Amino acid sequence: MEIIKTNIEGVLIIEPKVFGDSRGYFFESFNAKEFREKTRLDINFVQDNESMSTYGVMRGLHFQRPPYTQSKLVRCVKGKVLDVAVDIRKGSPTYGRHVAVELTEDNHRQFFVPKGFAHGFAVLSETAVFQYKCDNFYAPQADGGISILDSNLGIDWKIPTDKALLSDKDTKHTLLKDFETPFTY
Repeated sequence: MEIIKTNIEGVLIIEPKVFGDSRGYFFESFNAKEFREKTRLDINFVQDNESMSTYGVMRGLHFQRPPYTQSKLVRCVKGKVLDVAVDIRKGSPTYGRHVAVELTEDNHRQFFVPKGFAHGFAVLSETAVFQYKCDNFYAPQADGGISILDSNLGIDWKIPTDKALLSDKDTKHTLLKDFETPFTY
């Protein structure tokens, strides 16, 4: 696996080594030992989640409040998504900035989103199957979010606004400027 650093410390793109031939391909989608060695992160993933969505679905920008914070390792196993992590750690030199990466069934890339970041994605293909590992169990009482349509974040979701499909919950998240962050750098 290759670790690609981004413009925000701790947010990583991971490219697995893919072995292909006339039969198809094979790769290790996760190896705890190699992940720890190459990222220098001692993370124990405890929950795997999967969602299926259609074109235009936007999910996020979600996070879990302390003490239920989560780091995530995400990937798209079918289709194509734009995946985004927004720094919401008070005092961080990159507060309010984001990293966006396309995750596809063809590039097999994974995206590591550390604690203290809001996370979301937009489906760019007809359908997408999205999987992610979390290092803490989901706690509904700790659910939080930032508006995925906050124009001040400067995120190009690659979907026309009139084509965006959001859950009722995701339409009610606050803008970053009105947000009281529970995270510190």
